[in-house]
Amino acid sequence: MDLLRGLAIFFVLMNHIYIRLRIAKMPFHLPDALVWNGQQGVQIFFAVSGFLITTTALRRWGAGIDIPAFYRLRFARIAPLLLLLLAILSTLDLTHAENFVINPKVATLPRALLAALTFHINVLEARHGYLPANWDILWSLSVEEVFYLVFPLVRRYTWLFIALLVTCIILGPISRTHGNEIWQEYSYLGGMDAIALGCLTALLVQKRQFSPRILVALGTPLILFTLCMYRSIGYSMTILAIGTCLIIAASAQTEWRAPRILSPLLSLGRRSYEVYLTHMFVVFALVWLFRFRLVPLLFLCTIIMSGLVGELVARVYSEPMNRYIRGVGKITPE
Repeated sequence: MDLLRGLAIFFVLMNHIYIRLRIAKMPFHLPDALVWNGQQGVQIFFAVSGFLITTTALRRWGAGIDIPAFYRLRFARIAPLLLLLLAILSTLDLTHAENFVINPKVATLPRALLAALTFHINVLEARHGYLPANWDILWSLSVEEVFYLVFPLVRRYTWLFIALLVTCIILGPISRTHGNEIWQEYSYLGGMDAIALGCLTALLVQKRQFSPRILVALGTPLILFTLCMYRSIGYSMTILAIGTCLIIAASAQTEWRAPRILSPLLSLGRRSYEVYLTHMFVVFALVWLFRFRLVPLLFLCTIIMSGLVGELVARVYSEPMNRYIRGVGKITPE
């Protein structure tokens, strides 16, 4: 799971660095599979998230679910760092810091805060345009958390839960072909098909055994095909999620562990939430420091520093806050 999440955040980092180069019109080129797969990286993360949340719920509560406890767990994991990030971004906007000021034609600061706290940054941007990059990344959190607001309400009823998952899977690729360019990438249903596939994979793995070799043999080419060759965001994103879920299922049934040589990627995966919410600070700082010189070193340093910042934030803030909130609610960790 950490390896897949690490791969996902790696693609996001590469994409966001390259976008800065394109905006500055720097003549530096890398294969599309490395720099244009930020959206695919988020799709991989969605699939992993759906599997892990469902697996954890099954382990903790079985067929039922403790709704208040589920929401408290999500709040403990998501809210502390999100609230800190919003406080920092608000301060930077009010002090007119470069790269952090919200375009008044898009939104006011209170409007952006409302969108972030009520998980509709994606809707705001689709209607009015992009927010600054550190705000823009919250679109994926909007998709994920709206799904998990509904998750415990339907999880108690297996038939209703499966119906919801199948509906999301069917409508996902359709949603990615409607609306303007922003909505095609950021729509709720456009990301929920991957989460739903992850949830469905968790249910299937609990009930049946599959051949890991066959799963890997099917999943690997699907992932490589969508990452390297197939550029449409419609059905290709669903294909990518299916390939990811096949690998997830194989990993879950064999308890496979990645080799030590992949430890840096695993570390990125373990801290993927912290890295995702903080990496744009690193991107902007290093782009300013390098002044678009030594671009290969810029990529390398950004990936390393983003991982280190994510690790630091997790250890000194988000993990202690997570434990504290769980302790207040008397929820023991898995």
